[in-house]
Parts: sequence; C-alpha cells; structure tokens
Amino acid sequence: MEAVVFDGKSLTLKYDNKFPMPKLVNDTDVIVKVEYSGVCGTDLHIIQGEFPASKERPLPLGHEFSGEVYEAGKASVFKKGQKVVVDPNRACNLCEFCRSSNYQYCLTAGINSTIGIFRNGGWAQFCLAPQDQVYALPDGITTEQAGLCEPYSCVAHGFDRASPLKVGQRILIAGAGIIGNLWITTLHHHGHRNVTVSEMNKARLDIVKKLDTGFRLVTPDVLASEKPQFDIIVDCTGVGKVMEINFSYLRHGGKYILFGCCPPTHQASVNPFIIYDKELTIIGVKINPFSFNNAIGWLQAMGSRYLDYSKLGVKTYALSEYQNALDDLKAGAISKAVFKIK
Repeated sequence: MEAVVFDGKSLTLKYDNKFPMPKLVNDTDVIVKVEYSGVCGTDLHIIQGEFPASKERPLPLGHEFSGEVYEAGKASVFKKGQKVVVDPNRACNLCEFCRSSNYQYCLTAGINSTIGIFRNGGWAQFCLAPQDQVYALPDGITTEQAGLCEPYSCVAHGFDRASPLKVGQRILIAGAGIIGNLWITTLHHHGHRNVTVSEMNKARLDIVKKLDTGFRLVTPDVLASEKPQFDIIVDCTGVGKVMEINFSYLRHGGKYILFGCCPPTHQASVNPFIIYDKELTIIGVKINPFSFNNAIGWLQAMGSRYLDYSKLGVKTYALSEYQNALDDLKAGAISKAVFKIK
C-alpha cells in the first residue's frame, strides 16, 4: 500500500508504495481505509526532531484521519463500509491518572502511545486501530469534515478547561494557522463576537477573512502599539516568546490558554507579581481526553458554515505529494495540509 513513512532515527520522510498492509491482531481490531489524513503542527515538530516519536522502526505518521471500515474483527461492533473517524489517543486504564479520567497525564498511554506517533498512523491507505478508538460518523458528517475531528476534539478539551468563556468577554486568538482558525470558528459558533485575531503572516489573515466572522484581524505590531487588555488569550502559535509578549495583554482576572504545542526547548519569562496582582490563570491543554464525542457533536452542529476546507485554508494532496504539502505549510501559503487518499 501507499504510505508516507517517517524514520525516527534519521528524522527523514519518504513515500513508499510498497509498505506492508496492516492485519487484524485482535478480534476487536478494525482496519480503516483512510480517506482524509491531516498534517498537524506536531507532525512538523516530530519531523524536525523537536517532539518525541517512535524510533524503533520506520512508520507512517498521521494521527488525524477518517475513512471507512475495510475489515473488522469477528468480535468488533463495526461493519465493513461504515464511515468512521479515529481517536489516536487512549488510556492505559490501569494508572491513577487514567482511572481518574485524566489519561492525558498517563505515562504509558495517552500521547505516549498515539496512533501516528508511536503506532502506524493514517498517512497511509490503510490503518489498524482498536475498536475503542474508532467512532462511527453520524449521518450528515462527511469523511472530509471528519478529517478535522481530532484537532476539534483538542479544541473541545481546551474549551472545557478554560470554561466558562462568557459571551461578551474580550478574547485574543494569537496565531491564525489551522488551530487558530478552529478556535475562531468554535468561538463564533458559540456566540462570541468580541474577538481579535493576531497573526504576523498577512496571507493567513486573508484566509481568516473568508470565514466571515467579523472578528478584528491585526498583526502583532498593532497589539504592541495599542497594548489592549483581554479577558481571555488563546495562544495557538506554539512559540514561547509570543507567550512572553502577549501575557502583558491580560486584564485583571484574565486567563491565558496555552494551546499551541511549544517545542520543549522554548522558554518564556513571566512576572509572578503580575500573576498575583491580577489573579491570572494559566491553562495548559494537552491532547483530547474523552472529548471526541463533543467534537463529533460540534461537527454536526457547525456543518458547512464553518467546516469548508477552502474557507479554512485547507488544501488536499496525494500521499506522493507530501513534500509539496510540507513546503506549502512552512511557507504559510495554507493553514493546513490534508492527504486525500484514494
């Protein structure tokens, strides 16, 4: 089968049209015929050696994918041909964290066993998944829309962590890549209108205009000159220095949601007195514990108004075009690359 394969030892990618097909291991396993598989910012960090991934053997990356059931084990609840989406993360169900419904903290599962990072992922024509990580798509959700389910499930977790987010509060979205755009659509769908989006790449701001939210769109230099104050800041840049700068824009009682995935080497300095004096809250957001159902519900409710690839700046590529996809992402010409797999 076709696959884009990552070698964790040499930090290299290659297109392979003879990668081995997956086989059912357990009676409850499912083999998914992948139709849409996203390229995440985390994938870019992995390729650059900035984020941990398997080094045991070369494997297809891709932890955001949807498709249909190609084969299911004899004890599986799924049937061939069902439209599905896959949650790449799971609990070990044994440790204190997992048994407290916090598998994002699990030291053996959670992000440490993710499909597409530590197990064969969706940058391939077929992918094996345990059935408890597979979700049937309700009528009305296409596999194209479901290709965004995993990042929306992370946003859903962040939304829950930061709640209450009251309509009327002043909100800043820092960074207008795909995660910023998903936060933009989420906030608009939930009724928020007093939102500012800050992005240094003006081409990305042009993409946001297509979403027709009416949110204020600015470059960081505008914020630096105005020094506005916000109740909520959602950092979608994954850049430590940006947090350091934007932290001063929080008003008393404000919340800073650190959503973008910073490489472990990034640092940011904040003044503890300001945290005390303003009673500020810093919120980290890690993966998507038990938020996939929420995300599916969001997809149903948001529909084509918010999930249109062209409006979100999403471009599709064949697996063999992976280098073009990465180049376009790094150039900022698109907000997200998705492999459309035949």
